[in-house]
Amino acid sequence: MRKVLRAAPEILANFVAPWGVYEALAGRFGDTNALIASAVPPLLWSLYELAKTRRLDAVSVVVVSAILLTVGATFFGGSARLIQMREAMVTGAVGLLFLVTLAMKRPMIFYLARAMVARATEGGVEAYELVWAQPGVPQVFRVLTVVWGFGLLVQTSVMCWLAWIWPIGRFLLVSPFISFGIFGLLMAWSLGYIARRPAARAILARAN
Repeated sequence: MRKVLRAAPEILANFVAPWGVYEALAGRFGDTNALIASAVPPLLWSLYELAKTRRLDAVSVVVVSAILLTVGATFFGGSARLIQMREAMVTGAVGLLFLVTLAMKRPMIFYLARAMVARATEGGVEAYELVWAQPGVPQVFRVLTVVWGFGLLVQTSVMCWLAWIWPIGRFLLVSPFISFGIFGLLMAWSLGYIARRPAARAILARAN
């Protein structure tokens, strides 16, 4: 019950408030202006979460970049459906970035995982460096990067298609659940993939 109560503000800001703002303003100010206004609650929540952590790491960089891209997609103008499709493309941009980092010595997912561990434990950065040095771990991170990169691109395609065919209000209300569902499937697959590889179990051990 406590977990539900702690999650309530985030659910309100990211799920309920955008739909409520749009429904309240669309009739008076039009679809486009109402849609722009509906982006404010989740953006404010994301900025609040960043201000609360007061840390600039790989996770923060991705979040800030997504916020800036979302703001640009929303306030650049165009029809309401075009704005929705641009916002959905932010996820695709992140997925594409994952795939691009396969050319680096360490893909971006490694730095995201290290940043999350560093937030939860003292000396997490130094400890997680040892994880990368274990045999088989680099390959695991690269496979994760490929799956997440293409998974986020698929999510973007689905969201763009739904933004084109659905009424705006329905998209605002339902699409976050679809996005989180796809994210949950990717996370569940990732945990299972890591757990099946003894050499990579240190990834999970450091995350707990």
